[in-house]
Amino acid sequence: MSDGTEVTAAAIARLAGVGRAAVSNWRRRYADFPRPVGGTETSPTFSLAQVESWLRDQGKLAEAPLRERVRRRLESAPEGYGPALVRAGEHLAGLGELPAGDPLGEARRELGLMAAQAGPTAAFEQLLADYFDANPRQYARTPQPTAALMARLAGPGEAVLDPACGSAELLLAASPDPEAPGPSGGAPSGGAPSGVRVALHGQESDPLLARLAALRLTLRAAGTGRAGPPAVDVRTEDALRTEPAADAPLVTTVLCHPPFNERNWGHDELAYDPRWTYGLPARTDSELAWVQHALSRLRPGGTAVLLLPPAVAARRTGRRVRAALLRKGALRAVLALPPGAAAPHGLPLHLWVLRKPGGTSGAASRLLLMDAGGRAEDEEPPSWERTADAVVAAWRAHDAGRSVPEEPGVCATLPVIDLLDDEVDLSPARHLLPGGTGTDAAALASVRADLERTLRRTLELSGADTSAPEGEQPPGPAGAALPEATVGELARSGALEVHTAGAEPVTTAPGDVVLPVTGRGAAHVVAEGEGGARLGKPLCLLRPDPTALDPWFVVGFLRSTANTRQASSYASSASRIDVRRLRLPRLPLERQRAYGERFRRLAEFEAALRRVGELGEEFVQGMFDGLADGTVPPS
Repeated sequence: MSDGTEVTAAAIARLAGVGRAAVSNWRRRYADFPRPVGGTETSPTFSLAQVESWLRDQGKLAEAPLRERVRRRLESAPEGYGPALVRAGEHLAGLGELPAGDPLGEARRELGLMAAQAGPTAAFEQLLADYFDANPRQYARTPQPTAALMARLAGPGEAVLDPACGSAELLLAASPDPEAPGPSGGAPSGGAPSGVRVALHGQESDPLLARLAALRLTLRAAGTGRAGPPAVDVRTEDALRTEPAADAPLVTTVLCHPPFNERNWGHDELAYDPRWTYGLPARTDSELAWVQHALSRLRPGGTAVLLLPPAVAARRTGRRVRAALLRKGALRAVLALPPGAAAPHGLPLHLWVLRKPGGTSGAASRLLLMDAGGRAEDEEPPSWERTADAVVAAWRAHDAGRSVPEEPGVCATLPVIDLLDDEVDLSPARHLLPGGTGTDAAALASVRADLERTLRRTLELSGADTSAPEGEQPPGPAGAALPEATVGELARSGALEVHTAGAEPVTTAPGDVVLPVTGRGAAHVVAEGEGGARLGKPLCLLRPDPTALDPWFVVGFLRSTANTRQASSYASSASRIDVRRLRLPRLPLERQRAYGERFRRLAEFEAALRRVGELGEEFVQGMFDGLADGTVPPS
């Protein structure tokens, strides 16, 4: 008998490990396919029990993991996915029950099993990750590595506020770490050491996010700290428009990733607000309103770290506020992060580190400027861990009054007086000395020699035989088509594993196949010595069983234009690949390796061509620069 749970066609596709087009085909081809029980004509819903029965009869249903079963129940709850998730979290935290007659009552046993296997906190985190993955465009979250960096910059604090807390990523980063040592030890993650009592304050205008944030912090607090759990206070309110209560405590630390480029933040109604001690922000400068709000909530000497778009450092409308922040010693550092630190991922976002005037540290006469993505001489960008460590080391040295070694194009401290010009542009890249461009004759000779070597290697690779591997008839018009299997089918058979970024932490290993799901970029094999990186969006990882699949064979066929076209969705302006619909020929392992070796050489050729282009640009620009500045003679 059906328990009333309904699923969409997309959910049915996930159940069977196929694309949505396959579900549409089943509805047309099979008269006994379950009829819709709800939804609309264009987006019908089906009885989960009926669908599971039909898929099982057809041999298309594998037993879903426990986490997936709970996710389905929450997603199909009558009250909505988000509210159902809140009630599930309250049940895990012991704050609410799911009685037998409740639509979610059937999930009690499954939630209990999840809590028994992973613990209540981890179980809720898994369900929350699934919810955000299902609503990727609705919420702008702070990635955990960026949140941890912000907490490290701020240092441990006994009272922490996030006035735009979302789902509490920053407050979690600042909260006591159960794995960290006690008060005598440090807290590598940036949060307070376990055993130190911390008050966590959050404000969030979205009621659902506020409830989710409070649940996350409450569940974390339940098992944290030898001196008692942190005090959690998350309020549903607009921090800019809500006047703080008369007894609202000042805090030692503010961490904030505010909404960007807001126009309706309250400019007119807050024109005479006492928080604007550094100047009334322009209507287009909502971020500077958040900066001043953060400072207003700090105790003297307290620290604020805000994640901001780079335009805040340069907009002409904000120059007076920026100048006042510098003159009064409130702004201590502007740190440009590499692209990808948070959405929008194409922008190199900035971290502003501020200190509330009036503390023991005194006013700052110099501003730390850093461009953490400015190492142009690196062939490969540094890992996030190296970048974060460099940023924290520079800030701590500057904050302690020690000299910060200047690195061209990367880091410097400048006198505040030198920045107070007509524009007060605080963009790090504008003020840092350019890095070495290799314009002297010896450096250019080295680049030229490298270019010649790479060109020779490219020519060697371009001479590859284009005939089929020995004994192999090429598929296509000239030969019989090879039998195929989808990635979804191969995953179900155990020939490979499919992992996506975001659902759970995934670390790459040699032999893994990494491919983008947005159609931008190309699949590649993780080489020996290159594993250990954390998988990020929008990437997917395939882990082939080496006794069943050759990784380069997988990469080669996944890069086929026809393959990516049939697995792509053009429902939005950017195509997205349904990885499980990608197809691979069914071939014995030895024949796979023959193809794989050809694909590997093609990838090496592609990399050599790319390197030739980079070296050519470097050599040509170096010649222009060297001839122009006199470091390279015309001869």
